[in-house]
Amino acid sequence: MGAAVLVLGALLTAVSTRYGYHRDELYFRMLDPAWGYVDQPPLTPWLARTFADLFGDTLLVMRIPATLAHLGAIVVIALVARELGGRTGAQALAAWGYGTAAIPLAFGHTFLTASLDLVVWPAVLLCVIRGVRRDPRWWLAAGLVTGVALYNKLLVVALLCGILLGLLVAWPWRGLRASGAAVRWPLATAWPWAGALLALLLGLPNLLYQATNGWPQLAMGAALGENNAADVRAEMWLFQLLTLGPPLTLVWVAGLVWVWRRRPTLRFLVVAYPVLLVFTYAAGSQTYYATGLLAVLFAAGCVPVAAWARTAWRRVVVVLVVLLNAVSCLVISLPLVPVNELGETPVADINSSAQDAVGWPEYVRQIADVYSALPAADQDRAVILTQNYGEAGAVDRFGADHGLPPVYSGHNQLWEYGPPPGAATVAVVVTEAPGAWDHRFAECAVRGELDNGVGVDNEEQGVSILVCRDPAGGWAAVWPGLRHLD
Repeated sequence: MGAAVLVLGALLTAVSTRYGYHRDELYFRMLDPAWGYVDQPPLTPWLARTFADLFGDTLLVMRIPATLAHLGAIVVIALVARELGGRTGAQALAAWGYGTAAIPLAFGHTFLTASLDLVVWPAVLLCVIRGVRRDPRWWLAAGLVTGVALYNKLLVVALLCGILLGLLVAWPWRGLRASGAAVRWPLATAWPWAGALLALLLGLPNLLYQATNGWPQLAMGAALGENNAADVRAEMWLFQLLTLGPPLTLVWVAGLVWVWRRRPTLRFLVVAYPVLLVFTYAAGSQTYYATGLLAVLFAAGCVPVAAWARTAWRRVVVVLVVLLNAVSCLVISLPLVPVNELGETPVADINSSAQDAVGWPEYVRQIADVYSALPAADQDRAVILTQNYGEAGAVDRFGADHGLPPVYSGHNQLWEYGPPPGAATVAVVVTEAPGAWDHRFAECAVRGELDNGVGVDNEEQGVSILVCRDPAGGWAAVWPGLRHLD
């Protein structure tokens, strides 16, 4: 476990500044500290801003929390394997297998809200497992971690619902009576409920923010579902095989079977998995919601797989499978392909995070070229207006180097920060729908087009740069129509 943490920590740090910022990272560093935002709770943006303030506003610093989350998750997954009876071999398999797997690597490289989920969800499950198997006071620890997790995403509630349903429908009453084991049903004790109360108390400020602001997370979830549902529901099944990498699928499937047969008091884990799949399908927001639980099932599978690999040739087979999976996942999930060649490989199509990390300084330079071509009088009354928070974040991060004016966007939380001032009657607009702006201004004209120069077909590639003058009816009339959640 220790070797895996050191090697992967060094690797993630070494590649952390390749390509560039992810659009979400550019967004996080723009957000003012708050108890919550329309699209997420406060923890991830707060960490991004705090690390930048303490250690410098650089890409290397931005990636530190993601790296630490990944390394913490490796430790937790190895501890789950040990908790379930796995010895050194099982713990090493859990650490190296998980640490070099596809989605954990991708989220360990780029600082996303999901980066923190991949450590806190397994941590909640580890505490619950210990609460069921060893000492019920661990339910309080589960409540503590859950309370913190609520500041990152409210989705941890879906995990708790899966655990609750599993304890209700899959508790092995008959088997325990037959064996004479004196194991109480956890829900018949006060400890799980005390843990839930602790989580509620810790998360109360965030929940109060949601309640007093009309539960924006629900509106955001609905917006994501409306935009993503068709793709999510079609892709989520294949995503289960790709989460850790196809070669490791047999391990977590073995974990499902082994837990059900050999650890009857933990069958709630098996039930919780389809519960999260149903939730993912119903919500239609993102495909990765079951990843934290899948990681724990993988840790469980490492126990019987390590027991099977008791001979030399079987151990060789397991090591080769992990190595094969690691090599493919490293190439896909980390920025190892030279950026000039990325667009010619399937990596960019497989890993959308790689696409979203390419071209931002070049895009800002092209926006600056359009702005610089304006007459001096127009520059004095101009602002930059972007269609999404990635573009806005890029201008905010790199625009000062080109003397660009303030940037505004109607995307998610940025809309809440308000429209440009009334004196700003010229806007350099970045949009993929130029015709949609004609009715918003007295005049608009295309003046450029974004091109990352390396042939990566990301969301910004080919987007138009307009110069628009005189918002129709003023910004008070234009601004409400620019708001969008997605």
